[in-house]
Amino acid sequence: MDLMSFNFDHPRLADTAADSVLNRAAEQAALEAHFDALRERLADLARHQASPSEIADVRLQMARALVGLERGAEAWPLAREVLDVFIAHEDFESAADACDVLFQADQPQSLAALGQGIWLAVTYPIDPDLSVELLTHVVDETPDDADGAAVAATTALFIADLRAQGAQRDNLMFFASQILGQVARRHGRVDSQEAFDYWMEKLELKEPDKFLVRLRNVVDVLVQDDWWFDRESLRARLPVN
Repeated sequence: MDLMSFNFDHPRLADTAADSVLNRAAEQAALEAHFDALRERLADLARHQASPSEIADVRLQMARALVGLERGAEAWPLAREVLDVFIAHEDFESAADACDVLFQADQPQSLAALGQGIWLAVTYPIDPDLSVELLTHVVDETPDDADGAAVAATTALFIADLRAQGAQRDNLMFFASQILGQVARRHGRVDSQEAFDYWMEKLELKEPDKFLVRLRNVVDVLVQDDWWFDRESLRARLPVN
């Protein structure tokens, strides 16, 4: 098609662009209203001396709203503060959720936040949807020729199989399988079941004892030395060490 003759002023194109702008504006307005409501809720909780956990939950919701508004720099201190609160109260699912918000805030330490969220998601039996989401971020952030995406995608499938049940399991298994297939195609140029099996064997992705050890290496690369909680102390309190 000759772009010089293409009619960018076609009514349908103009309508589509206008609809997109309007939808985005409506989403932004809804998020702004939601953020304002949360701020009022937070003030009410403070007046009634609510528990630190209740206050932290609202502050995390505020941080997520700010991320949606593309105000990551404002979201960061809110989510970072409540992460410490959740860890102190051993609410590890909320702590992992805070790490997800910190990652999506797109700040200098966001990769460290992702690594710590993954550590929590694998160590504790939290919502498998959240666990898979965190691991999928690694797939999105990893170059095509790196093994980290394959390890993360395999772990996501493993967690979906191990922890999810019913319809959630069916949906997560399908999603994680699709992600792993995409990684296999981009990483190993896999185009058949035989090639996929060989690729899995070659990267040692069929044995949890092996790929979970490799996941620890991925986490260490993400976090470096910037850990915000004492892993050894948390491990010592696990039911089975």
